Amino acid sequence: MKIKLFIVLTIAVIVSNLVIAQQGDNTKKVMDGFPPSRESQVSFQNYRDFPYSQWSFRNPGAPLHILMLPRSGHMHQYKTSIKRTAIANTLIKDNTGKNKTFETIFKENYTDGVMVLQNNTILYEQYWNGLDKDYQHMWFSMTKSLTSSAFGVLVEQKNIDLAASPAQYIPELKNTPYERVTIQDALNMSTALGFKENYTDTSSFFWKYYGTARDGYYIKGARDADPMTTEVYGTYDFLAKSVTPNNNLHPGEVFEYNGSNADVIGWMISRISGQPITDFIRKNIWAKIGAEHDAMMAVDRAYMGVATSAMNTTLHDAALFGSLILNHGKIDGKQIIPLQWVDETLKITEADKVRYLKNDVYVKAGMPWIAYKNFWWILDDKKGEFAAIGIHGQVIYINRSANLVIAYFSSQPVASSAASKNFLPKLNACRELSKQLMK
Repeated sequence: MKIKLFIVLTIAVIVSNLVIAQQGDNTKKVMDGFPPSRESQVSFQNYRDFPYSQWSFRNPGAPLHILMLPRSGHMHQYKTSIKRTAIANTLIKDNTGKNKTFETIFKENYTDGVMVLQNNTILYEQYWNGLDKDYQHMWFSMTKSLTSSAFGVLVEQKNIDLAASPAQYIPELKNTPYERVTIQDALNMSTALGFKENYTDTSSFFWKYYGTARDGYYIKGARDADPMTTEVYGTYDFLAKSVTPNNNLHPGEVFEYNGSNADVIGWMISRISGQPITDFIRKNIWAKIGAEHDAMMAVDRAYMGVATSAMNTTLHDAALFGSLILNHGKIDGKQIIPLQWVDETLKITEADKVRYLKNDVYVKAGMPWIAYKNFWWILDDKKGEFAAIGIHGQVIYINRSANLVIAYFSSQPVASSAASKNFLPKLNACRELSKQLMK
C-alpha cells in the first residue's frame, strides 16, 4: 500500500512540475527597477527562460551579438479593414472541444503579437507582453525558411546543382558526414547525422559543441574563448570538424530536424556569393521587399550570421515576408525570389511524405504536418498551406487557397512545438479561421 501511495504521489509531483513548466510563472517581475533586481535581471544565461523571454525576445540585442540588415527604398503599403472585432470574436473549437474566440486562444497561449493578413489587408492585429508594431522579435527557426529563400536566389544566380554534395562547393566539408549527402538532403533535413538537436539537455553533444560555436546558449567560459587557440570557434568550424554521421541510416531516408543543415546552406550562400549571409539576404531580399524597419541577425562566436535561427524583425515585416512567399516570390510587382524555387516547395512526392512519417518525434506527437521540404513545414500541398516555424511559438502561416498569411510571435515556456501544449491550439485556430474566411 505504501509503495502504491509513493508511486501515486511521485506521478502527481511529476505531472504538477510539467504543468508548471508548461504554464510558466506570470507573477515574476522582469527587469524590475533601476538597476534591475538580481531576481528580475535578464541575462545570456536565462534569456530563453519564461518569463525573462517576454523581455529578451523583443530585445534580442541585449543577450545576443547582432548585425543589422538595413531596409531600403519604398515601404510596402498594407490596406486596413474594419473586420478586427469580427476576427477577434470568431469562435473556434480549441483542443479540448470548447468554443473560444480567436483572440482568447492566442492570448491564453503566450502570444506576444499576432497579425492576420488577407488580400494584402490587415484584418486583425494585436499585441501583448510589451511588444508593439515597432519592436523587433526573435524569429528563431523561422529563419531557416528565409535562408531557403535566399538560397533559391543563389541557385538561380549560380546554377547550383541540388543533387551535388555541399562538399563540392565547400572543400572543408570533404571527409565529413556532409560529403555523403546532397544539397537537397540538407534542405529536407535528411542528412543522417549522428547527433540530435536538443534545447534542454546541457550535457548533450548538441548543446556542448554546437551551442558553444553557435553562441546561442550559456556555457560557462565559452564566450571568453581565444580564436587563436580554439580549434572549433564558430559554426563553420563545427560543421567541418565536429559533425558525426549516423552509420545506421542513409541520407535521404528519414526526416530528422537538425539546425546544422541550415548552417551548411548558409555557409554555401556566403562561400559561393563571396558575401556574409547577412549582406546577401539584405541585398537580395530585405532591401527589395519594402520592409518598414531594419532587420537584425544574431551571429555566432565568429560573428557570422546564423542561418538556422537568428533573424529578428517586427511582426509587420515577418508578415511581409510571408506575403512574398504567398505570392510566389513576388511583391509589389517585383519578382524577388524565383517563382520556380518558391513553388517547388509545394511539389510534394510520396517519398517526401514517407520520409517525414519515419520521424520519431513529430509523428508521435500527433503534429499535423505531411512533409518537410526546403526548410518549410507542409500542411496541405494541394491547398498551398504551409508554415515557417520557430521554437517558443514563432509562426508564419500561409494558406494560398484563402490568400492568407497569419504571422505571430510568442514566448511559450516550452521550446519545442512537438512538446508544447501551447503550440497546436494557435496553429489549429489559424487553419480554422482560414476555412471561415474562404466561405
